[in-house]
Amino acid sequence: MVSVSVTNLRGGLLVEMDGQVFSIIEYQHVKPGKGGAFVRTKLRNVKLGKVIDRTFKASEKLDVAAVDKKQVQYQYRAGDEYHFMDLRSYEDVMLPGEALGDNLNYLLEGMELEVWLYQGEPIGIEIPITVEMKVIECPPAFKGDTAAGNTKPATMETGLIVQVPYFIETGESIKIDTRTGAYLERVKS
Repeated sequence: MVSVSVTNLRGGLLVEMDGQVFSIIEYQHVKPGKGGAFVRTKLRNVKLGKVIDRTFKASEKLDVAAVDKKQVQYQYRAGDEYHFMDLRSYEDVMLPGEALGDNLNYLLEGMELEVWLYQGEPIGIEIPITVEMKVIECPPAFKGDTAAGNTKPATMETGLIVQVPYFIETGESIKIDTRTGAYLERVKS
């Protein structure tokens, strides 16, 4: 098994601890004036979706999880189960909603993405860094609402609420950063 020093962690890296797979969300290398350096992390349990805080000594190593990736296409939701189609074998791959976490906000029917497999079992997905979504509800802009930097809430087709500039209107499509949930730009049709 491949190990990585905690001082070389990066966001999105999948590591194995206590028989579970975790995704690195945040990491901060801290070098206090007294005592040894350490790394403060925020980790998401990929299967359960729970986020934990963990601190490691700078000398510690973590095992990189042996995770396979498979190209899939999102098909449909049945209750709390989300169904994907393997693009090579056309097999159905199912994941519970809790394994998808915040990625549910960006999941659109027909979207192609990667599913993570740990010991042959699907445990999570890797969503694209940016997605294009349609605004289904947005308050109208009024004359004079053109000050730079002002935003208003817009509801996307998945129910996600994003802060957008005043010139965005209902029915338009926008590009969103899935890492932050922030508006990036209007999509030209």
